[in-house]
Amino acid sequence: MNTLDVIGGKALEGLLPHAEEIDFLVNLPLERLPELCAWAQRIKEHSLGKTLGFCAIVNAKSGRCEQDCTFCAQAGHYRTGARTHAFIGREGIREAARHALDKGARRFAIVTSGMRPRPEEFAAIVASVAELRALDMLPGVSIGLLDQQELLRLQEAGLACLHHNLETSGSFFPRICTTHAYAEDVRTVRDAVALGLNVCSGGIFGLGESWADRVDLALLLRELGVWSVPINFLVPIPGTPLGEQPLLAPEEALRIVAVYRFLLPDRHIRICGGRVQVFGQRRAELLMAGASGIMVGDLLTVHGGDAEEDRKDAERLGMRVE
Repeated sequence: MNTLDVIGGKALEGLLPHAEEIDFLVNLPLERLPELCAWAQRIKEHSLGKTLGFCAIVNAKSGRCEQDCTFCAQAGHYRTGARTHAFIGREGIREAARHALDKGARRFAIVTSGMRPRPEEFAAIVASVAELRALDMLPGVSIGLLDQQELLRLQEAGLACLHHNLETSGSFFPRICTTHAYAEDVRTVRDAVALGLNVCSGGIFGLGESWADRVDLALLLRELGVWSVPINFLVPIPGTPLGEQPLLAPEEALRIVAVYRFLLPDRHIRICGGRVQVFGQRRAELLMAGASGIMVGDLLTVHGGDAEEDRKDAERLGMRVE
């Protein structure tokens, strides 16, 4: 039997490929990439059906971050020319949420820059989560490191999803960020999962990481029990240490999505930042490589995809938008 069929059959049963099988997927010749993507899509549809989820975000507080993440336009350590603004408050969040809902996105996340929000900002975010629930939306937050008490307050307000990216593997992380420890990020994810929250945690690819780093991240996310895995592709930002890093090739990006589907067969995999820049007019290819969701609309500091075009792509491919 074809080795790819054997590995795919295991994934359909929720079984993790062993190390040699993962190497086989990572090193499968480029001409067989369509086979890899087709199997990834089959695994996705087996576990999650033919639906595609739309999610959106609001950049509720931008820039002047004290962290030194080498890819980030909002890091206060670099001069990037990215826009900055103070916390927009409940009214600004409510307006952005209604706009996202009009575009077809029920999943909506409040995102703030920095290690953690100020107490008054956190209180406003908790209140906004409750308001979003009243709009029949599924509210999420991405607001940095949180303790158990803060997570509990958000849960009680109706939080649908806690978003907190690990970004990359633990061994590669010190080359990406030196202002906090990787273990702090893992603790926030672990605490949220332990409380029973749906957790969205993934990474950014094209930082210069190896395939071993990519696999290590996927296996950690699987072990932690995260519910949803966002995949971002680096958009090099002038002024950051990675400002000259080349964009990933579309084929490499497709392989990342497909391999993650084999490693995380029953988890949501959502394509977020960088898909427009990496894929351009080829963006629909991502929808047939195992992804179960995409981020629509603008991102934090760069433009995103057009939601109506994404909807047309999904319908043309026989998918139902969630």
